[in-house]
Amino acid sequence: MIYSRLLAVAAILCVATMPPTAALSQGITPQQAAAGWIMLFDGETTFGLSPRGEAKWAVADGTVSASEGGKGFLSTNVEYSDFELTAEVWVDAKANSGLFVRCPPEGAITQDNAYEVNVFDAHALWPTGSINGIAKAKGKHKSVGKWTAMEVTANGPHLNVKIDGKTSVDVADRKFGRGAVALQYNGEGTVKFRNIRLRPLNQSSLFDSKTLKGWSEVPGHKSVFGVSAEGTLTVKNGNGDLHTDSEWGDFALQLDIISNGKNLNSGVFFRANKGLFWSGYEAQIRNHWEGDDRTKAVDYGTGGIYNRQPARKVVSTDHKWFTMTVIATGLHLAAWVNGYQVSDFQDMRPVNEGNARMGARTKAGVITLQGHDPTTDLAFRNIRILELPAPSPRPEAAPSAVKVQVR
Repeated sequence: MIYSRLLAVAAILCVATMPPTAALSQGITPQQAAAGWIMLFDGETTFGLSPRGEAKWAVADGTVSASEGGKGFLSTNVEYSDFELTAEVWVDAKANSGLFVRCPPEGAITQDNAYEVNVFDAHALWPTGSINGIAKAKGKHKSVGKWTAMEVTANGPHLNVKIDGKTSVDVADRKFGRGAVALQYNGEGTVKFRNIRLRPLNQSSLFDSKTLKGWSEVPGHKSVFGVSAEGTLTVKNGNGDLHTDSEWGDFALQLDIISNGKNLNSGVFFRANKGLFWSGYEAQIRNHWEGDDRTKAVDYGTGGIYNRQPARKVVSTDHKWFTMTVIATGLHLAAWVNGYQVSDFQDMRPVNEGNARMGARTKAGVITLQGHDPTTDLAFRNIRILELPAPSPRPEAAPSAVKVQVR
């Protein structure tokens, strides 16, 4: 597919020009975003992350750290399934830490209900780079008193860990297929994390860059949907609605978008009703803000969950391609624009599986592209999606459990 070749080239360029975790405190470049990378930590806030346990987390100088308050985690609010994950960690000689993946979305996190990539050089059974309880690290990897680069790839049952570019674990395990990402503080010493980013894997294309195969227009409306000579999906005039023929429940969706006009209004709908005009949740497209302040989105702003949560910052600009990522897991919805998370929404409304405009919905539905009004003039490309597996069954953990690890 064309989009696959473009992403492959972008990924190669990213790898060739910088180390996997370099420069992320300054953000993700448009090329990295187009290749699918998103930031899990923006270097300035804990937006999109929630503490579990008693550890006290602080943000300063592009890092998030813990050095007091007892044991605990800082966890993403979103679940991920297949991905590449990179991060840098710093620990002192006392600290016993870890990077946990495919964790339960809420409640206690332990090495029995998630995969723990350990960071503790002195551990007799599972030294730094091990996946606790699964596979011991190959070789010795030193992490104390320096920034250590960690790379974790979860590709179906295949788990691979690299420490400072060297493979420490390469193993298969099928216990957990999806879950949150969590940073650990085990109650002693100091631990710091920075440059935490993730790229979904195994996405399938929703647009072949040649035809509208797999898409259906809701009849009786004015929008004109087509395919340009450059291989983009175009939307002009409005109103209108173009649906995928397939339906999706929990997913990671990524697509490139350009707005060919000033402050144009459109949106990407999801968990929508097939054949029903403008239904479902909507990730807004509108590059519009108040005055010079991009943190004051007009009409929810690009990446905002329309009528639910405005974008905390309008990252994208008219007449420039940008990449939007939308991830829906259960009743949690989040969006990134050019790799920067702009929304993080938990739907607490009463359930209405018939229409997400009327209440909370987890039921699968179509993805739709909106033509809003007569001024609509947008194009889309590289539309790809990963369907997440059903939530992983977990062993029950004690409510107060944070981590069980033998020193």
